[in-house]
Amino acid sequence: MNSPADSLRRAPAAEPPAAHDHAARAGTLDELRRIIRRIENSRPPRPAPEPVERIVGGELVDTGQGPLLVVRREYPLSHQHGRLALAHALDVSPSVLELIARAGEAPADARGLLFLDTETTGLAGGTGTYAFLVGAGYVEGDRFVVVQHFMRDFDEEPALLAALHPLLEGASGLVTFNGAGFDVPLLETRFVLARRRWPGTLAHVDLLRPARRVWSARFPDCRLTTLEREVLGLIRDNDVPGALIPALYFDFLRSRRAAPLARVFAHNCDDVLSLAALLGWFTRALDGGANPPLGAGELAGLGRLWERADPERGVACYRQALAAGLERQLFPGLQIEAAGAGGFDLQPWEELAKYHEHRRRDVAAARAVVVEALALARAAAASPRFFDALTHRLARLERRLGLAGRVGG
Repeated sequence: MNSPADSLRRAPAAEPPAAHDHAARAGTLDELRRIIRRIENSRPPRPAPEPVERIVGGELVDTGQGPLLVVRREYPLSHQHGRLALAHALDVSPSVLELIARAGEAPADARGLLFLDTETTGLAGGTGTYAFLVGAGYVEGDRFVVVQHFMRDFDEEPALLAALHPLLEGASGLVTFNGAGFDVPLLETRFVLARRRWPGTLAHVDLLRPARRVWSARFPDCRLTTLEREVLGLIRDNDVPGALIPALYFDFLRSRRAAPLARVFAHNCDDVLSLAALLGWFTRALDGGANPPLGAGELAGLGRLWERADPERGVACYRQALAAGLERQLFPGLQIEAAGAGGFDLQPWEELAKYHEHRRRDVAAARAVVVEALALARAAAASPRFFDALTHRLARLERRLGLAGRVGG
């Protein structure tokens, strides 16, 4: 007969509750993993991002230094970019090129010009900044061609520079907008770092310089998009702001999603076309061709461009500016502003008086300007030093006119 103790010894030991729970959880996890794998295996594979060349309409070209994406667009010379046809850029005379180029850098042949614009990985420049998209425009027969060179990753820079080199070597000169301060130094740096020779003798027309002379007093800024809108009559559709372009490129490098880059390519192409149209505007304005009516401020700006190269033409522009109401256009609300805000700016009145006295040889007109300035200075309670300068100038002018003793009258 078995004792109760023997029965207890023969009974299987009970499984600890904790171990049982752990095994149950492990089984549940295994089952969930099997379910997830079945779902993943039944889901269609994620499509690969569409290649950038298909998005922007380009092709891969063998440059001898590796493949490079190149986009080529052609336009008839009659193509209107805003108000102006591209053909007007070809009418530019050597004298106009010399006038708007930096000293000693005027290109000799308008048909050999290369219109250049870059899109970069940053706006500060320096050795860490790359030009990932370079647009180049030039005339080929009866067409204006825009060729865009794009590196899909940083290791394609040698191919990009190799593709650019023959274009630069064959150009009679460059046309840029702020290229002297940014695009050209950046490309020179990239060429040097790649141990490639930069064509150092290239003539260069940076359109920002003459643009500032003509429009700085008329527009709040001289950005290319401002001049497109105000001068060329062009408003871009769905344009991407330039400040966002580096971020879009870096996003492409991470994700390989090329669709957002279509707007970057369009932005760059518009920049190149605007360079040609803007050069056409200067060609017509400075060579006396028909233009949309020029305002007094623009005429005065053209006078500043001509002043040193051809003083007679400069004076003619100034006279046209005055006849078109230069004083009213440059200082339209000065009297109200001076009286209401308590401010007075002496410089424009002094410059206008100097212009009448020394350029036009019209001392009476110079005196009238000073008399008006004195009245405005009184209304604005201007600084005594302004009164001293104006009364001194007025006394001298009246001595020349034989009107001594009539200061302020």
